[in-house]
Amino acid sequence: MSSQTITADAAGTWKLGDLPVHRLGFGAMRLTGSAAFHHGTPSDRDRSIAVLRRAIGLGVNHIDTAAFYFSSLRSANELINTALAPYPDDLVIVTKVGPYRAYDGEWGTSARPEDLRGHVEENLRQLGRDHLDVVNLRRMPKYDSIAEHFGALAELREAGLIRHLGISNVTPRHLAEAQAIAPVVCVQNRYALDRPDPDGDELLRLCGEQGIAFVPFYAVAGEAAEQGATTAHDKDVRAVGLAHGASPAQIRIAWTLHQGPHVLAIPGTGNPDHLTENVAAGAIRLTDEELKRLDSRRHEAG
Repeated sequence: MSSQTITADAAGTWKLGDLPVHRLGFGAMRLTGSAAFHHGTPSDRDRSIAVLRRAIGLGVNHIDTAAFYFSSLRSANELINTALAPYPDDLVIVTKVGPYRAYDGEWGTSARPEDLRGHVEENLRQLGRDHLDVVNLRRMPKYDSIAEHFGALAELREAGLIRHLGISNVTPRHLAEAQAIAPVVCVQNRYALDRPDPDGDELLRLCGEQGIAFVPFYAVAGEAAEQGATTAHDKDVRAVGLAHGASPAQIRIAWTLHQGPHVLAIPGTGNPDHLTENVAAGAIRLTDEELKRLDSRRHEAG
C-alpha cells in the first residue's frame, strides 16, 4: 500500500476524557535506542528528534511516554521536549508512573502512594509542562490493590497537576476499584494478535461499554516485548498483508484498531520509514473474513 500521504486521521478519533486524539498514536519507548531501556544501543539523537517532528507532521496528536523511558544516553521525555516544545495545542501527552529506574538503568523499588507526587513532578520537569494531560498508574505486581496509589493520583488531579487518569497492567477488578475513586479515561494493557488473554478480552469489552479508551502495548512487538518488533509472523498475517500490499506489522496495527472504536494504537519506533508505515496502517480496512481468519489463529494459539 502507498503510505506517503496517509496521515493519522485515517484511523479515526476517540476522546481521552475531553481530549480528542487520533486513534493512531505514537509510543516513545523506542526513541531512546535500538531496544527499550538499556537493551540494545542508544539512538541517534537527531534522528529521534526528526521522528517526533515527522509524527506531528503526519497528524499524530497522542504520544505515550514515561520518565523511566531512557537508555544510557537518551531520555524519551527530554527528546519530546526538545523536538516539540512549544507543544501543538492539540497534542495529548500521556505518561505513566509507578515503576522506578535509577540513573544506572536498574529497576528500583516500586513507588509507594506517597512517592507518586515525585514521579508526577519529574515528568512535569522533563516535559516542561505545568500539568500532565493523562497519567496512567502502572500497577506493580507487589501491590494486589491499586486503591491507595490511584487515590494519591486522584488527589494530584484535584490539585491541578493532572487532567485525566488512566491505569495500566490491570485486571477487570482493578478497573472497578479505580472507577470507585475517580474517572478512568484509558486502560493500557499488553494485548496482541498472537497473545490470547481472557482478562484482556474482558477489559476490552468493559472499556467499550463504559466509553473508556483501551490502549494495547506490545501490539506489534508481540512476544519480543521491549526488545522490539517481532519477526514471528504466522502465515495468515503474511497472507492478509499480501492482499493489502502491507507489511505484517501494519496488519497487526490494523487488527488492533479493528477491535473496537475505543481502541487506540501506540506503535513506537526510532525509524522514520517505519513511522510512516505505522501511521499508514490506520487506513487499512480489514474485511470480516480477514478478521475471522486472524482471530481464529489467535484462539488456536491459546
